[in-house]
Amino acid sequence: MSEASAVRVIGLWPSPFVIRVLIALKLKGVEYEFVEEVVGRKSELLLRSNPVHKKIPVLLHNGKPISESLIIVQYIDEVWSAAAPAILPADPYTRAVQRFWAQYIDDKFPSAIRTLRGTDAGDKDQAAEQLSAALAALEGGLLKLGQGKHYFGEDSVGYLDIALVSHVGWLKAVEKMTGVALLDEAKVPNLVAWADRLCAHPAVVDAIPDADKFVEFSVMHGSFSKNYSPTKQDLHSLTKQDLTVVPTERSGPAA
Repeated sequence: MSEASAVRVIGLWPSPFVIRVLIALKLKGVEYEFVEEVVGRKSELLLRSNPVHKKIPVLLHNGKPISESLIIVQYIDEVWSAAAPAILPADPYTRAVQRFWAQYIDDKFPSAIRTLRGTDAGDKDQAAEQLSAALAALEGGLLKLGQGKHYFGEDSVGYLDIALVSHVGWLKAVEKMTGVALLDEAKVPNLVAWADRLCAHPAVVDAIPDADKFVEFSVMHGSFSKNYSPTKQDLHSLTKQDLTVVPTERSGPAA
């Protein structure tokens, strides 16, 4: 069995939770097969692999399924521990702090992004305020945890970097869709520089498409803010691939 066939990821490209898994595998240099789901349908493989939540992502390692993105990232770090860099910090306290912030991200970002996209009902102004407050908190966290270095993991991309950067594509997309400034250099300059630097990283660049592709996905599936009107260019640029995308971890449709 080849390494790629031994490691399979069931998912869909716009899901931030799937993006986390892909980045972790690329950081470790692990070859994998990406098994893409189709929007509106759950494959037999997905239902069989994650019978409890029936959601993506699922990592299949030698046929054994692991679910939940942050659990999968930790699993990848442990199984391929010999491959640098380490994703989770060695220090137990620092590891606990990063897990706290990763949970904070999952508590604050997905629901607010879905509200701004129009996929969930809710007050868009409150959703924007929630995201802005969370980003401001993470700006302070970057300064403290990163200790003036490039990443939350200091010298290399780590657990918290992966947890947050997975949402950057949708953050930039909802900025375009709503006109709300979230990754605002005037408010969170260090986080903006971090996002630009990390999105250019070899392990990340292919996992997070340009924001326009996320916008196109929302246009195609009707899950965009009512304040956003797709242009003719938006509609013309849609490809057949955009028809084949997301259900995701815990929170229903892709966040």
